[in-house]
Amino acid sequence: MTDSPSAAPAQLSIAALGECMLELQGPAFGNLRQTFGGDTLNTAVYLARCGGPRLSVHYATALGDDSLSAGLLERWAAEGVQTGLVQRLPGRLPGLYLIELDAGGERRFHYWRDQAPARAYFDAATTALEEQAEALDALYLSGISLAILPDAGRERVLALMARMRSRGALVAFDNNYRPRLWASAEAARHWYERAFAAASLALVTADDHQALHGLPDLDAAVAAAQALPVAEIAIKRGPLPARVGLGQTWQDVPTEAVPRVVDTTAAGDSFAAGYLARRLRGDAPAEAAAFGNRLAARVIQHPGALIPREAMQDLMEG
Repeated sequence: MTDSPSAAPAQLSIAALGECMLELQGPAFGNLRQTFGGDTLNTAVYLARCGGPRLSVHYATALGDDSLSAGLLERWAAEGVQTGLVQRLPGRLPGLYLIELDAGGERRFHYWRDQAPARAYFDAATTALEEQAEALDALYLSGISLAILPDAGRERVLALMARMRSRGALVAFDNNYRPRLWASAEAARHWYERAFAAASLALVTADDHQALHGLPDLDAAVAAAQALPVAEIAIKRGPLPARVGLGQTWQDVPTEAVPRVVDTTAAGDSFAAGYLARRLRGDAPAEAAAFGNRLAARVIQHPGALIPREAMQDLMEG
């Protein structure tokens, strides 16, 4: 796989690195629905759904040895996500978060994740992800993937990104900036700068980029994202058209209007999945962004990070 895929082989494999947590949906002290989610896990599931048999999707994380962790593994496997890169850490429990929604479908998150096992994925001398990296065609991670790790783990991730990119693998970094996960914005900017330098594809949520760099408005954030030292860049601007660039060629790709936004959870994660799925099969960036927009539009019309399979059957490759 090159930095600019044009004709995809019959079978490809991609690993997503990050954390999946137990998810509770509903009002505080009200009726709650239990499920699961996490930015890169959401992307992995949507990749598995949309990639079809030509794409093997793996998830790299750490879980405990408890029944909740076992349940997560069963559900990922049922979605077609490969779990061979998952580490099991005795005595640890997966993280937990609660989503509350306002009338417009915007989210408020509450987290219990400080002791989550995913933070210790790189505590071992080596990991299954590092050992099996040569067999992978692509790697996907986010700013959250980096944020939950100690510095030594971040260094290992950056080394892995550089190693995979050097042999022509696609290395995608999604900015997903959550200030509460970082000691400071300055620390986050340091690691983001290095991650973008190691990536061959940048997926940038414009308002996250604006918040990270303290920029005055969205236009300034988009301009700054376009100047990133990455060969291929896809910029997500909410309901505004996505802007994609390969080299110095930029195109705006309209989003799809929806009758009602129910829940914006995983809008960016699903866009990333749609974009990556189509780029890995050889579609041009604008075509990939159009599919990413289409998938995201479907996702935000349903509650939760992962919508029912039947709600997107027409978008899934057989």
